[in-house]
Amino acid sequence: MKNQQEMNVMTEKSEQFNGSLINRKATISYSPVVLSAPNRLVPLQLKVSMPATGIDLPVLLLSHGHGQSNFLSSLHGYGPLADFFAAEGFVVIQPTHQDSKMLKLDPNGPEGSLFWKSRAEDMHYIIDHLEKIEAIVPGLEARMDKSSISALGHSLGGHTVALLAGMQIIDPENGKKTDLSESRIKALVMIGAPGNGSDLAPFASQNFPVLRKTNFEKMTNPALIVTGDQDKSPMFSLRDDWRADAYHSSPGPKCLLTVFGAQHIFGGISGYDAAEASDENPSTVAFVRETILAYLHTALNSENHAWEDLQTAIKNDSNAKGSIECK
Repeated sequence: MKNQQEMNVMTEKSEQFNGSLINRKATISYSPVVLSAPNRLVPLQLKVSMPATGIDLPVLLLSHGHGQSNFLSSLHGYGPLADFFAAEGFVVIQPTHQDSKMLKLDPNGPEGSLFWKSRAEDMHYIIDHLEKIEAIVPGLEARMDKSSISALGHSLGGHTVALLAGMQIIDPENGKKTDLSESRIKALVMIGAPGNGSDLAPFASQNFPVLRKTNFEKMTNPALIVTGDQDKSPMFSLRDDWRADAYHSSPGPKCLLTVFGAQHIFGGISGYDAAEASDENPSTVAFVRETILAYLHTALNSENHAWEDLQTAIKNDSNAKGSIECK
């Protein structure tokens, strides 16, 4: 693939969003960062987004979904999340996993079309090579707090984050138990992740056999699970609450954010004006982002009470856009 570099500086501005003005801080994005990673069919490509100023910036790894779109499921997607968290002070690193339709790789390899193991290994590799990424990206050197790492994933990306959180899978190819947990990640967020494999529908069971092995009993790390109360897909499960299994079937400490009225794209988190968002709603996107931000602040800094304050605010708001429960 032809090497292209992109440096976009988003100047400070006020933008109309959901009926109110939001002051968007200046951010910088750079792509692609290309790393030669072992056991991959192609090099690992990344996009890095960050605030234009500041030091000791926490790192957020953002794992895209599988999806049927050509480019949203790659480093080119998820702008509504990447831009927001970069503006809020995170260094956001977005890999293009090997299941991305953009890469057009053979889906019939040992991991199947989902490249499920490679996805988690991508995240390990990024953490292993933060210093190299720092050296490649102009303006990033000596600005990251490499001890403050979080991971966020949507859909299949949620499955990837679950693996990082300690979910263990029996590899359908060789029958071996696979542990891809990552202790260096301090905060984990799963949005619309697949549920228990025991309740997988026939279509998904046939086409994505690894999902039959999804089981959260060993997922011990603290995490936030985000689900939409309208995120229903009979191709994956006949159970309406299937995508909340990561919360209900795992040991604590965990929290569950249920977003009212949200379908699988949660108002449009995968891209601006994305056609795949059947429930396009900027206010839903804003609610999801702000709630996750509060969770990350507290998970990364125990002296920050943003998460507790937000839970109280939501509980006392009769018009809240969602609910939170924790165990």
